Amino acid sequence: MEAILLLLALLADLWMTFAGFTYGFKFIRRYKNYLLGLEWIVIGTSGLNVLVWILLGNDKHSIQVPLVYFFDAFSRSFGLTLILVLGLMQVTHRYKPPVAVEIGAFALAIGAGVYLQQFRFPEFYMGPATFYLITNALTTVFLIYFSWRLWQIGAKGLAIGAGLTTAAGTAVALMDDFFRFPGDDELRTKFYIFALAVWGFQLYAYYISYQKLHAHREETGSQPASEHGVVRAVASSRGQERIVKEN
Repeated sequence: MEAILLLLALLADLWMTFAGFTYGFKFIRRYKNYLLGLEWIVIGTSGLNVLVWILLGNDKHSIQVPLVYFFDAFSRSFGLTLILVLGLMQVTHRYKPPVAVEIGAFALAIGAGVYLQQFRFPEFYMGPATFYLITNALTTVFLIYFSWRLWQIGAKGLAIGAGLTTAAGTAVALMDDFFRFPGDDELRTKFYIFALAVWGFQLYAYYISYQKLHAHREETGSQPASEHGVVRAVASSRGQERIVKEN
């Protein structure tokens, strides 16, 4: 039984690692969305760190352990919350944050990761647990809206898929601090099999949903306001050139 659980944990971790790196680089290469791309890559790196830790024998004193908690705190605090929302707003609100805001969001997540990694299982810390719960709840509200936007454009399958993965992600967030899998072992293997699989599906679902909303925006000609300004300026410039030539 232990061997089967370990195999399932490895497969779930490989899936999340694959989704993180694959769709992270696609966000950057195809859409120049560094917020989502780098957050996805951070999660992929986290999965790679867990893979190395498992293959080296789950040593509690290895360097991988503090890194596991750092990456977890990074994404649960401001990574898969604030950074996720800012990144998705590029297709929901045509909002591209300034570079300073993007750097600030990652700096905030790094700072939170460094500080919060000290609060570790099996101890329960009400402050960090409540903070994670609040950030997840606020993000979930936006993700419900994100799914509604997909439904609006007729992508009902993607809307349902994004909604279900969001619900599963919320369940993982609750179980991470407040509930336990019955009969789970000391390393919480059953929980992490479920959690890693869910996180991988979240990365996949949000990527293909983003892709659909981006394609719809291009098809309907709904470009960001800044792009409209450039188009008007170019049109005006060409019109003036035409007048000069005609005169």
